[in-house]
Amino acid sequence: MTPDAPGGERTTAWFNCAAGVAGDMLLGALVDAGADRDAVADALAGLGVDGYALTFERVQRGGVTATWANVVVHDVHDDHHHHDGRHDDRHGAGSHPHRPAREVFALLDAADLPERVRRRATAAYRALAEVEGEIHGIDPDDVELHEVGALDAIVDVVGTCAALESLDVDHVVCAPIAVGVGTVEAAHGTLPNPAPAVVRLLARAQVPATGIDTTMELATPTGVALMATLAERFGAMPAMTVHRVGFGAGSADPTGRPNVVNVVIGAATDRPLGATGVPGAGRTAHLVEANVDDATPEVLAHTVTRLLAAGAHDAWITPIVMKKGRPAHTVHALCDDAALRTVADVLVTETGTLGLRATTVERWPQRRLERTVEVDGHAVRVKLDDGGSRVKVEHDDAAVAAAALGVPLRDVLRRAEQEGRRESGT
Repeated sequence: MTPDAPGGERTTAWFNCAAGVAGDMLLGALVDAGADRDAVADALAGLGVDGYALTFERVQRGGVTATWANVVVHDVHDDHHHHDGRHDDRHGAGSHPHRPAREVFALLDAADLPERVRRRATAAYRALAEVEGEIHGIDPDDVELHEVGALDAIVDVVGTCAALESLDVDHVVCAPIAVGVGTVEAAHGTLPNPAPAVVRLLARAQVPATGIDTTMELATPTGVALMATLAERFGAMPAMTVHRVGFGAGSADPTGRPNVVNVVIGAATDRPLGATGVPGAGRTAHLVEANVDDATPEVLAHTVTRLLAAGAHDAWITPIVMKKGRPAHTVHALCDDAALRTVADVLVTETGTLGLRATTVERWPQRRLERTVEVDGHAVRVKLDDGGSRVKVEHDDAAVAAAALGVPLRDVLRRAEQEGRRESGT
């Protein structure tokens, strides 16, 4: 089991399919990441079928140690249990076992499985049946599932879903899936690579894909169907605290790249972490700065005022010591893309600096509510945070009221804050 996630966090699995994807690679990656093998075996036993052996072997793929989920199907009991010699780089020629889609659905429906495992596996097979139905122009339930209806494919699908369940994975994200080129051999003969079922699955779920110049069958229908139905979104790894990492091996070991699927499992919050770990996605901003050693205090104060008027979110001055021990100041301004050019121009014009520097940062502005309160008949604006625990009085309004009333500014600030708290109920 993954470590308990704090409140608001979900266990997330991100699959990197840069070398392609197949059902056995997904299962191997999850077991490599620590999925409970006994839980996987129990779920597969719940199918009520036999005639196969599942082993997990530690192998090397392109110098990367990974786990290979090897399903060996024996020719026993019925015609469906032939060993088809499937590899992730090609489909074996000759006789291919198959099942009608309705038989696979009935098998999953009757199986003794955790409900989420059943739902996820059924969704993958429903997607497979629907795209095969589109390809052949028949009802999805009548589709004869050849390679993907074979017992080893069923083991891959149910095993992958059971492995996710053992790791308490709630949320799946998938990177762009690599596909090959050329042709592959399948039950229907020579097919384009990627196979028609693969490209239809990619299109149905709007899955991003990337091509690699190889005739290997990098992406199999089973692997793509699992990702297309399990993943809530596709793209780069989401922000998370990483708990587990696993590598699942394909059966082939080509030169030039590791033939593996990588899974990263961790705790992600509903609001992704920003670059600094602060909750929330953050907003991109630019921090523009200039070092100034010959500006008077009056010029510096005027520059800050002009920067704010030019659209800066904030502007401030920091005393520094420059080379040869000369005292100086750094003028800072924080602004969005739209105001960057204007803010930079103001900083150069007002300070006469010979150079600027800028960095891109993330900012997390907290939501504030603005209200107007009355102090002896004078309107004073106050700002409150979401919970009302902090009240900030607008200084200019308080100064006008204090002058009109002939009382100290601190008295107006205190009374305005009290009124703000009273109205917010804190």
